[in-house]
Amino acid sequence: MDFAFDARTEELRGRLLAFMDEYVYPAEPVAEEQRAALASPWDTPAVVRELKAEARRQGLWNLFLPDSEYGAGLTNLQYAPLAEITGRSPHLAPPALNCAAPDTGNMEVLAQFGDETQRKQWLEPLLAGEIRSAFAMTEPDVASSDATNITTHIERDGDEYVVTGRKWYISGAMNPDCAIFIVMGKTDPDGADVRRQQSMVLVPRDTPGVTVQRAMKVFGYEDHSHGGHAEVVFDHARVPVAHLIGEEGGGFAIAQARLGPGRIHHCMRLIGMAERAVELMCRRAVARDAFGKALAQQGVVHNWIADARVTVEQLRLLVLKTAWMMDTVGNRGAHTEIQAIKIATPRAVVGILDRAIQLHGAGGVSQDFPLADLYASARTLMIADGPDEVHQRSLARRELKRYL
Repeated sequence: MDFAFDARTEELRGRLLAFMDEYVYPAEPVAEEQRAALASPWDTPAVVRELKAEARRQGLWNLFLPDSEYGAGLTNLQYAPLAEITGRSPHLAPPALNCAAPDTGNMEVLAQFGDETQRKQWLEPLLAGEIRSAFAMTEPDVASSDATNITTHIERDGDEYVVTGRKWYISGAMNPDCAIFIVMGKTDPDGADVRRQQSMVLVPRDTPGVTVQRAMKVFGYEDHSHGGHAEVVFDHARVPVAHLIGEEGGGFAIAQARLGPGRIHHCMRLIGMAERAVELMCRRAVARDAFGKALAQQGVVHNWIADARVTVEQLRLLVLKTAWMMDTVGNRGAHTEIQAIKIATPRAVVGILDRAIQLHGAGGVSQDFPLADLYASARTLMIADGPDEVHQRSLARRELKRYL
């Protein structure tokens, strides 16, 4: 395995690092000020639209899509160091590059499973950054980590599907630019195998019967940058049969295909979050004195910084190996590695952020530093895209098979 960056990756890294320094980091306080002045906190600040225009002008756009017809045509291994850089400012850089979840996963679904009409109507404006989207799977009344528990009904009635159910923590749904939901529900709740009962349909936001009921907070935060996390009710919402993605009963398989790249993208960005935490730790340590000497001279601080550096390097290697395997043997062949990074990365980054918060004292939990917000995001990823325990269960079963 050769993890040296090729010429194209190095060139894009250089351009992206410059874009971060010149545009993204200076925009962070501006975005907060502009958001506070907006009529609705869910509206997009002007500076974000300016960042998107500049990123597109510079060719730093849709880098996540491996299909060169729609995106940059980068492999997972090429994209990994770029996603890591965007993770240093996870609320501004990914949307600026049109590389933010949940749009990334939804674009991948439409590119891979959508028909020509669906791609024309929804994928093209998503690729252009003209609209946003949401993926409606998680439900409040069942353990949604087991997708076979989904209770939302998608019932055929002539030339239409009727969608009925309640979803929550639907990322992006509070954003007024969110124009389309990909909804997962059951088209055959009784007759089919438990993994062939689910289907996915496209439900436009303005469909009668669709109600974005409330914003869900995360550790007390409202995640304005990604369009929030909403509770959404589908009350006999009707869409044409042509809005089915793929085939009836294919929803579970599509969800699995969507989650593989999504999980590694999260882990790539988490490494960038960890790198920023280490940087903030070091800057704080050399700038503050306690008990007669700089924090940078305290032994416990040495331990925290050294352990953080070792952890980041370990995580990066594991993520790069996983990216390389996804490129060479496919997502199925890299299943163990995808689960391993999903277990290891959020957990370890939460630990690094926790130490960084501790080093900053009261400032660490304040709005004056990004650490508390980053912590909430990282901790959430121990639940999102499948809780750690689900991945541990599956990974352990695979290991045990060799001995049974």
